[in-house]
Amino acid sequence: MTLPRTTDILPVLAIRSRARCPCYKNRYNARAAMNDILKNAVTELSAILPSISAMAPEMERLCTAMLKCWERNGKILIAGNGGSAADAMHLAEELVARFMKNRRGLAAIALCDPTVITCAANDFGFESIFSRQVEALGNPGDVLIVFTTSGNSKNILRAIEAAKARKLVTASFLGKDGGQARGQCDFEFIANSQLPHRIQEIHQILYHALCEWVDQRIS
Repeated sequence: MTLPRTTDILPVLAIRSRARCPCYKNRYNARAAMNDILKNAVTELSAILPSISAMAPEMERLCTAMLKCWERNGKILIAGNGGSAADAMHLAEELVARFMKNRRGLAAIALCDPTVITCAANDFGFESIFSRQVEALGNPGDVLIVFTTSGNSKNILRAIEAAKARKLVTASFLGKDGGQARGQCDFEFIANSQLPHRIQEIHQILYHALCEWVDQRIS
């Protein structure tokens, strides 16, 4: 009996996997031209963007809470998974180092240290990778900002619980219907989309607006 080669099996498995994956339905089941992909992006974002202006009052309240935190020598803790971890680091570096102008550095920490994450995951479980850091670093009056496109990430939910227990101010950047995180934080911003990449793009617009507001008020 001749066994099939791995190279013969993998393409078949890949095709079957794609056929079962919901992300390949509708427009994702065909090869679109780049022009069409970009047009879709513009159309989708154009439908979402008008809704973010309604978030201005809540955004300003969050910014004010952050200023008060820094005035008390507090810090901002920021968490997210995957692409949202990149957003956490992106926001932290723009607060600590620089956004649009030279100003004093502002205390902000992205909870993304791989040694801490792997240690906490190994010893306590992946659900504890952020809550453990909140317990270690968070003080009353500090601010925890979380990014989660689904609102259902268990490690984010645990981080929110830990922050509330330690009397931190909490803020969430969510998507879809907000998931389990909806209504759990002092401030929340829900991007009106079902697509994770569009949600992350809206989150980036929002935290860049936050940085611009901060830049205008701190020298």
